[in-house]
Amino acid sequence: MYEELKNIIEESSSIVFFGGAGVSTESGIPDFRSEKGLYNAKQEYGRSPEEMLSIDFFERDPVTFFDYYKKNLIATWAKPNDAHKALAKLEEEGKLRAVVTQNIDGLHQMAGSKAVYELHGSVHRNRCRWCGKKYDLDYILNEENCKDPKGIADGVPRCSCGGIVKPEVVLYGEMLDEDCIRHSVNAISGADTLIIGGTSLAVYPAAGFVQYFKGKHLVVINMSATAMDRNADLVIRDPIGQVFLETVLR
Repeated sequence: MYEELKNIIEESSSIVFFGGAGVSTESGIPDFRSEKGLYNAKQEYGRSPEEMLSIDFFERDPVTFFDYYKKNLIATWAKPNDAHKALAKLEEEGKLRAVVTQNIDGLHQMAGSKAVYELHGSVHRNRCRWCGKKYDLDYILNEENCKDPKGIADGVPRCSCGGIVKPEVVLYGEMLDEDCIRHSVNAISGADTLIIGGTSLAVYPAAGFVQYFKGKHLVVINMSATAMDRNADLVIRDPIGQVFLETVLR
């Protein structure tokens, strides 16, 4: 299987990688949608992750939202793994056209990738809901910036104008960014090879974008079955970092 993937990569000149949570979990970032993530959320908060990560909940209870968000979706300690590094290498070699990711951690960029389309946004981009001023992740994590109008620390980041700073992460109930959608679809539809990795393709509408692929080779690298397995030229059930280490980095 690895030799077959090597051959596919070798003969490809416009690869697109479509990735999900399985790419980040190999860097130690937990998947909040997993059974364990769901259990932990229910135990600590009495609510599901989907409820707490919705735009309605953000507006209704920003204190609980940010408590959950900071504990479960931000991992400043995480580093790129072999999958991230291999994709950056393929881009540098002119073989990889783009990374389309459902992850919000910024690890692809940290590894050196430049053409990255983040369908669900990024924890590294934040914006005031009142004035639109932009802030980085450090601002969000600095407790000095997270006080209510009375000066009491509550974990909710506030702008210099007094407005609440919202992460530019697509919450449940929000639409995906139209520019990101357009770029992602254009990349996938123009690829000669699409590699799907670390995702079961269960989260829509993002997962539906792979239907735009009309190229030559479809590869799926995932530990569990996906909806695209039956259409794939090659399906690999090994950890994605291991696969890319053996086929690209060595």
